[in-house]
Amino acid sequence: MPAKSAIDVSRAMIGMLWRYRGQVRTITADNGSEFCDHERVAEKLKTDIYFANPYSSWERGLNENFNGLLRQYIKKGTDLRTVTDKQIADIERALNARPRKCLGYKQPAVVFNKLRKVRKAA
Repeated sequence: MPAKSAIDVSRAMIGMLWRYRGQVRTITADNGSEFCDHERVAEKLKTDIYFANPYSSWERGLNENFNGLLRQYIKKGTDLRTVTDKQIADIERALNARPRKCLGYKQPAVVFNKLRKVRKAA
């Protein structure tokens, strides 16, 4: 993203999730000013957006867990402008192919694709 402004974040969220808008049920965000355009995101994706209470990271458990996994590849404090799109794509593939205990040791990509097929057929 060019910047962490509300408009840039909302455009990025809509752009990334548009293809999956039929599967997006809710989004939970923190209280940063970058989410000020949340109503536009909710309208475009036809979803509900919730906000965690301040200093309550446990309310966004999945996000916090993912951040921990991501830190195995990109250390905290890294200037993200130095991380290439290819590196991000490689990390994305690695994490989506990594079996997860919470998914019965299935890979997230496999579970996601199966759910998408089921919902498309419905």
